[in-house]
Amino acid sequence: MDLHPCECGSSDFVRRHRLEQRGDGIVAVYEGPCTQCGRNRNFAFLMADEIPPPPPAFGGPEPSEIIDPGEFVGVAHDVSRRAGLEMLNSPESEHHRYRGAMAYALAASEEVLKFIPPGQDAVPASAFTSEAGRARYEREPAKFDRDILQMDIDLTRKILADIDEVSRPPGQSGPQA
Repeated sequence: MDLHPCECGSSDFVRRHRLEQRGDGIVAVYEGPCTQCGRNRNFAFLMADEIPPPPPAFGGPEPSEIIDPGEFVGVAHDVSRRAGLEMLNSPESEHHRYRGAMAYALAASEEVLKFIPPGQDAVPASAFTSEAGRARYEREPAKFDRDILQMDIDLTRKILADIDEVSRPPGQSGPQA
């Protein structure tokens, strides 16, 4: 929803959530007024039959039908860049504050791998369905090679392990789960 802003450009809106039965499926509906211009925003997502994994994961084993791989790379990059800058400007003892953001970035990066068909080494151009995703792919097609994606994932996992090693929330001993 944040990836698809209102006509006025704002992605903030007061979200009300409900589930609806539509045919044989259950649909998650999010709607509410834009905080900037007041237009009603409405998103409806058909729920998968299986129970989704817990956050920060985005979904099951299949590639998303809502968010394309370019958008996932954008989310991973933006979130990890912001958290990384904050960590560079804070003592190691406070890095635990950015663990959630880095785990979210990792989950977004892992989603991109789901778009690579079996036996192939990169996300195919046909997987990019959004304007932003296609633009990112056209600018940086190598970012969608399996080896490059895996390097990003491995680096983010190392950052998470380092956070767990050097920074724990007050009152917590031992590594975080």
